[in-house]
Amino acid sequence: MIDKRVDSIEAALIDVRDGASVMISGFGGAGTPANLMRGLDACGAKDLTVIVNSLRFLEGQAPGLFAEKRVKKAVCTAARGRGKTPSDYELQWQAGELDIDMCPQGTFAERIRAGGAGIPAFYTPTAAGVELGKGKELRLFDGRPCVLETSLRADFAIMRGAEADRFGNVRFRGNQANFGMAMAPAADVAIVEVQAFSETPLAPEDIDLPGVYVQRIVLAPDTGEIRG
Repeated sequence: MIDKRVDSIEAALIDVRDGASVMISGFGGAGTPANLMRGLDACGAKDLTVIVNSLRFLEGQAPGLFAEKRVKKAVCTAARGRGKTPSDYELQWQAGELDIDMCPQGTFAERIRAGGAGIPAFYTPTAAGVELGKGKELRLFDGRPCVLETSLRADFAIMRGAEADRFGNVRFRGNQANFGMAMAPAADVAIVEVQAFSETPLAPEDIDLPGVYVQRIVLAPDTGEIRG
């Protein structure tokens, strides 16, 4: 019998090892898998590659990742810290200890979607001729310059949902749907923390993320997240 439920955050993240790559859903503080983020912080894995919209909110939920220099590379759309004092990850980037791959938000989403669809790379006019496009292959399409962007895949993807059944079918609420539906197919292991388990299969019209893309689901309390 298929049952993708696990008993704890620790069990959900049990095989996250040194050198792993992890996609983390959420738009700023909205729809973030806060319990899994804290679990990632607690698991002790290092030399991580994180793929996340905003580094600031990751640092807020999992401060040890940067305070203990356990992230070697970050792919993100926003890397500005909070306030005037530089964050740990800003200081590490300035010192050459952290590799940051910054990309426009639409490109970020498409790189993930392409990874899940088996597309190795694509051209986009976004970032052509500006700082973010420097060093990337450039081609003209109908006279318009476009840069080559590579797709993104990861060992793990973590996200938050409202409800799931034992088959791994997930229903999102509000901003929980932001990057999760693209990240799950782009990861070898997709893990979803949910607010409720459904003892009966979710109705097809209620499913936002099909269970075929989900490997583990774990019950986690409401974190007071922004829903939008």
